[in-house]
Amino acid sequence: MNSRLVITFTTLIAILITALAVPLALSYASHRTNRLLLDRRADATRFAELADQAAREGDHTSLTSEVVRYAELYGAAVRVRDRGGRVLVTAGRFEADDTEPTRLALSGRTTEDLPMVDPFGPATVLLAEPAGRDAQLSGAVLIQARTDQARLDVGMVWGALALGSLIALAYGVLAARRLARWILRPVTELDRTTRAIAEGHLDARAHPGVGPTELRRLEERFNAMADALSGAMERQRAFVADASHELRTPLTVLGLRLENLEPHLRDEGSAEFEEAMAELDRLAVLVEDLLALARVEAGAIADDKEVELAPRLGVWREVYAAKDITLDMDVPEMSVVPEAAARIADIALDNAQKFVPPGGKVTVSLHDGVLRVADDGPGLAEEERADALGRFWRSVSHANVPGSGLGLAIAAELAKACGATLSLLSADPHGLVVELRLPEQYAGD
Repeated sequence: MNSRLVITFTTLIAILITALAVPLALSYASHRTNRLLLDRRADATRFAELADQAAREGDHTSLTSEVVRYAELYGAAVRVRDRGGRVLVTAGRFEADDTEPTRLALSGRTTEDLPMVDPFGPATVLLAEPAGRDAQLSGAVLIQARTDQARLDVGMVWGALALGSLIALAYGVLAARRLARWILRPVTELDRTTRAIAEGHLDARAHPGVGPTELRRLEERFNAMADALSGAMERQRAFVADASHELRTPLTVLGLRLENLEPHLRDEGSAEFEEAMAELDRLAVLVEDLLALARVEAGAIADDKEVELAPRLGVWREVYAAKDITLDMDVPEMSVVPEAAARIADIALDNAQKFVPPGGKVTVSLHDGVLRVADDGPGLAEEERADALGRFWRSVSHANVPGSGLGLAIAAELAKACGATLSLLSADPHGLVVELRLPEQYAGD
């Protein structure tokens, strides 16, 4: 947008400069042409008087000497014709056809205008002046004058105008760029702020102060809107975190009381008791996951905290061995990753051990900054993988598997927190791959 504004302003400035410079250039060329006409007409008038006098006296000696000296001095060509059109005196080399100018001069009309002189031509101009007065015309005087000096003068003025126009255009472009930056400064600030907010920096705000009043007012209103939204989201997170935290104690107490009631139950109530305890456990897991999600969204995970991945994943070997699932780890011993990435690996491994049947296999690998947890379980269809990172999403085919539906949603928030990219892919021939692409500084691990 900045470039388009600069181009628009520059175009308008160029049009304005052209509208001023071109008429000035043409005006000066016309002025210099008229001055040339007046100078040469004065000479032609003088020769016409001498020609008229020579015609009356019958002596062309003085006229001839004046014409020859003039032609040599100014590099012009002069020709004097009598009333019948015969050449009486000539000096210099005539290159133009003087038939029409001679006819007009013998009819009593003088040359009123010349072709406009510019740096590119014409090289010579031809003008005619009648000799004699009124009906007593004695002949005509024609002068073919060179325009070298006139063209040089016009060229110098045009060059000065062109140079001045270029300087004015350069200053105009500079002013256009500054004006465009001034106008778009609030827009640029809003773009920076919205990008920062989209990246998760909810405290980012625009800084009004430069730019048009309307756009500065837009920045202020944007900041007010961002404050309101941020406050609402913070209150929502605080509510979820507080509610989850406060529910933990009642759930624990309720679990203990239910366990204390177990000895007093009859045999026919045992099944209902087990179902109640299972629902209580499921509710406790849901509360824990909600609390974890609220903490992640609130930025409780430190961006700069790192852990060694191999020892962190080693604790899962016993869990997988107990379920007769093979766990292969292709992770360098000294690999260091963000804590959020390690937690994502925990979530992926926890999900895999729920869905992979006994005898199955789960592989964890870390190469070139890409952490992959691949299993050979039932996997997810393509449309299901697109929704699996949402909150409380559960596949229809996995409705009976324990869980809150928040695991992958927490993983997605953790990935944002550490600047990574989380993807769900299909494994070959079947199964699910949880792929986490870490920031560039971890690509060498």
